[in-house]
Amino acid sequence: MDLGLKDKRAFIAGSSRGLGYATALTLAREGCRVVINSREEDKVNAAAEAIINETGTQTYGIAADVSNASAADEIIKSAIDSLGGLDILITNAGGPPSGSFEIFDDETWQKAVDTSFMSHVRLIRAALPHLRKSSTPSVLTMTSFTVKQPIPNLILSNSIRAATVGLTKSLALELGKENIRFNSIMPGWTETERVVHLMEFRAKNNNSTVEEEIARQTTEIPLGRLGNPQEFANAAVFLVSPAASYIHGVTLAVDGGIIKGTF
Repeated sequence: MDLGLKDKRAFIAGSSRGLGYATALTLAREGCRVVINSREEDKVNAAAEAIINETGTQTYGIAADVSNASAADEIIKSAIDSLGGLDILITNAGGPPSGSFEIFDDETWQKAVDTSFMSHVRLIRAALPHLRKSSTPSVLTMTSFTVKQPIPNLILSNSIRAATVGLTKSLALELGKENIRFNSIMPGWTETERVVHLMEFRAKNNNSTVEEEIARQTTEIPLGRLGNPQEFANAAVFLVSPAASYIHGVTLAVDGGIIKGTF
């Protein structure tokens, strides 16, 4: 299937590694010109070079912290300067720390809100004027399966990421008339550094090993294994592509079936 992505222009936040990187790489393989982002300049530049070397597609890196309130406008401006416009926006950020409700103060909650919710708000707001100029505008927000099925010791993520799903659906209703598509994707347990860190936290609390915690977790996944970033990227790239032109307002789980609900 031709996804219609050749020469499209995409910005992917939080994309020097993990799910964001896999998505950017897959977009580039489809001929999409991409701008990737990380807080660390050396990492984002290395990731951009790796994508160029593999795909031969124009790829640019922007070092910036998406949780910073003043960063979004500059990030999007830099992306537009590099690409000459924008067709696809994928918003993503690292997850907040693990822990139970009573250990977090207001400052930690606010930082988590800035990272896991307001980063989406600000990037979308900055990108909208440019997306309106595209013939195939698409926005994808990345959250977590925990917005539908909260898990212990992730009170910040369970609470705050749910707001992003509400934002995405609301924007789908509000801006669908302008032909700007909005969708969200909920990854399950996937082989990323984030998941390793979560398993390290569990191992420390349970006096076990990371390997034991991963094995324990996979027993709850109907497919019996963790996902890999490419499996996530395949779904994400389809959702933002012109091939998915009538998919709008969807929150898609890529979770190996771990969400138990029927909806």
